[in-house]
Amino acid sequence: MSVTALAPLSSDELELWRSLGRLVHALPRALEDDMSRTGVTMTEFAVLLLLSEAPDRRLRMSALAAQAGLTASRITRVVDGLGKHGLVQKERHGEDARGNDAILTDEGLRVMKAAQPAHLASARNRVLDRIPSELLPELARTVTALADALNDR
Repeated sequence: MSVTALAPLSSDELELWRSLGRLVHALPRALEDDMSRTGVTMTEFAVLLLLSEAPDRRLRMSALAAQAGLTASRITRVVDGLGKHGLVQKERHGEDARGNDAILTDEGLRVMKAAQPAHLASARNRVLDRIPSELLPELARTVTALADALNDR
C-alpha cells in the first residue's frame, strides 16, 4: 500500500502515537535514573534477570539478544561489560562452537537480587501502578504482540 493511500490518523490514534513517542524516549531515562543507585543499568539488570531465569543460568548469546530486545553487537558489549565485573561469563556453545553462551555467575546472581527491589519499585511507580487492573491483561498481550512483531523483523 502506498503512503498516499493510507487513511489519516483518527484523533485517538494520533494521541496514542504521540504519547507512545514521548513514552519511548522518557521511560528509559526515568528507569535508568531509578536504577542508578544499584550499580547496574536497566539494560544490565534485564540481562542478569533473563540469565537468572534461564536453565542453568545460561543462554545462547543470540537468544539473550532476542529476549532482551538488543542487537547482537549491543548484547556483546553488555555481556563483555558484565564479564569485566565477574557477573557473567562467556563460553563457546557446547554443541555449536560457532556461537557463545552467556552464563550468570554466583556474583551476578547476588548483584541481580540486590538490584531487584529497586527494579520492582521502578516498574510499579513508573508504569504498573498507573494502569487500571482491568486493562492490564489486554494491554500486556497487546504490548507483547508489538514487541514480538519488532523482533520478528
